[in-house]
Amino acid sequence: MRELLLPADRAELSTLSVGDEVALTGDVYAARDATHACIVELLERDGVLPFGLAGATIFYAGPTPPAAGLPAGAVGPTTAKRMDTWTPALLRAGVVATIGKGVRSREVAAACAETGSVYFAAVGGAAALLARHVTSMETVAWPELGTEALVRMRLEAFPVFVAIDARGGDLYADARAQWKA
Repeated sequence: MRELLLPADRAELSTLSVGDEVALTGDVYAARDATHACIVELLERDGVLPFGLAGATIFYAGPTPPAAGLPAGAVGPTTAKRMDTWTPALLRAGVVATIGKGVRSREVAAACAETGSVYFAAVGGAAALLARHVTSMETVAWPELGTEALVRMRLEAFPVFVAIDARGGDLYADARAQWKA
């Protein structure tokens, strides 16, 4: 498994390939549907990403409050496709990677290739286990959104795999094509 420190730059992300297993260490921003709408509204208004999101990784998750002595009781990936409407604009504005679960649209794969960004997939259904890889958590914006608030989390050896690489290679599309062959 390859270790990757976050924030990562696009040159380093370009060395990853579809299917690579990666352990992420560093800061990510948890954001779901409602938060994405708020971020894009600020991006359209101000022309820049808010809250230090340029160069950052967005994790499609809604971490739960602390439990069992951990900063987050559970933190599992949510379905990434729900964020596809906003993702190309965020990648073009400077977000370098996303984490979620499941397939993405062709537009997201094309935006990854265009910008040199990566989509990491995390295993769904293991939120309590994945929470063991979160070492700190801080709400950055929109606390009124509860688990959909923008939250900065520090990860330690968080396991993911490359589902879309910086060249637009798509693990899910490749698997579908092989299955149908």
